[in-house]
Amino acid sequence: MNFKKIAIIVGIIILLGAIVGFTVSQTQKNVVAVQTGKVMKQDISSVVTSSGEIKPLNYVNVGANAMGRIVHLYVKEGDKVKKGQLLAQLENVQSSADVEQMKATLASSQTDALASEAGLKTALARSNSSHADLARAKLDYERAEGLFKSQLISRQDYDAKKATYEVAQAVAAQEEAGVAQSRAQVDSAHGRVSQARAQLIHASDVLNKTTYTAPYDGVVTNLPVHEGETVVMGIQNAPGSTLMTVSDMAVVTAEVHVDETDIVNIANGQSAEVTIDAMPGQTFKGKVTQIGDNAIVRSTGLSTAQSTASSQEAKDFKVVITLEAPPKTARPGLSATAKITTGSERDVLTIPIQALTMRDKNNLEEKKGKKGANTVAAAAPPAKKEAQDVQGVFVVTKAKKAEFREVKTGLTGTTDIQVKSGLQEGDEIITGSYKVLRNLRNGAGVKVDNSVVNKEPS
Repeated sequence: MNFKKIAIIVGIIILLGAIVGFTVSQTQKNVVAVQTGKVMKQDISSVVTSSGEIKPLNYVNVGANAMGRIVHLYVKEGDKVKKGQLLAQLENVQSSADVEQMKATLASSQTDALASEAGLKTALARSNSSHADLARAKLDYERAEGLFKSQLISRQDYDAKKATYEVAQAVAAQEEAGVAQSRAQVDSAHGRVSQARAQLIHASDVLNKTTYTAPYDGVVTNLPVHEGETVVMGIQNAPGSTLMTVSDMAVVTAEVHVDETDIVNIANGQSAEVTIDAMPGQTFKGKVTQIGDNAIVRSTGLSTAQSTASSQEAKDFKVVITLEAPPKTARPGLSATAKITTGSERDVLTIPIQALTMRDKNNLEEKKGKKGANTVAAAAPPAKKEAQDVQGVFVVTKAKKAEFREVKTGLTGTTDIQVKSGLQEGDEIITGSYKVLRNLRNGAGVKVDNSVVNKEPS
């Protein structure tokens, strides 16, 4: 009898265990293993990272202004130079001879001008003398005419006075013409002086273009030519020879290319941290000082303003960052990476970026009372309503259910993003895995398992 009771009790226990096991197994079929994180308050900064190269703010390419052979280079690449310091000298035998010839021509023309001015003075003196003779002859003629009418002198005397007066008139007219001619000669001489002076200026300019000096204090950062080479000046559609590049390294910048999707967040004055590949372990502070207006096609490096055809290729914008304390060993062309802080907030709610997901607002509510429903979505059925995607996260409720909450976000950091509404500090949110987040239904049962690190790509 006791044996039967024991057997019945054991059978009941086994049956209850089977029922409990079956119930648990059925429950576990509808549970999804997830990884979670907490909504927390912290400081957050939005950073745009871009790469480029080191460039001086001011630099000049010293190009050939004349055709000729380089007879002497006074500097080497890397030399520091002062404003006005001699850099290079081209062959200038012909141009020097032209200058000397123009100087001699100018001196001769100036001498001719002085002679012409002296001749003008002589002609004016003769003209004045002839006018004085004319005035005296006129008085004698008028006096003789009165005496002749009074029959006090003979007609012969009267005719002599008249002839003398007419000769004086002719001489005065001749001298006036001589004055006009002398004035014309003076003007012509002055014109030749001006012409000779202009030719001397031209020849001197050609001569000066064979000598190259530093435009300001700086460093010779590029010297592509050698003594003995022949350089040429540029013509239409053909650039001339570049002798060297002089850079003012007092103000150093990092010129980087920022993706078109990030450029709208960049503004002048924003702080940045610049690292230089050639100087590992060092970070240099800087500020954004210039933002390009024209997009640059990433594949060609050309500005869209230089192309007449539109392009759907990826584009960048030039951003210049001025370093506050540039290293003395900085050189133009060194590769650099800039992290530009586009915004920052202190003590705000944040969540991991990977927790954000998108859902159709029309399909958020899970059907009630449907037993055995899949917690992971299969292929989505055709939408009866127009899809209304909303951004949100899944919160783990006390009942271990995934509850979708719509959120509004703010600044995006490296790994976290600011939450402006929809969550509270301490809320437990689902952060992975990516596959689960992509297909998780609202209201699905979840099991938190943070012991496994999900290595799926996000």
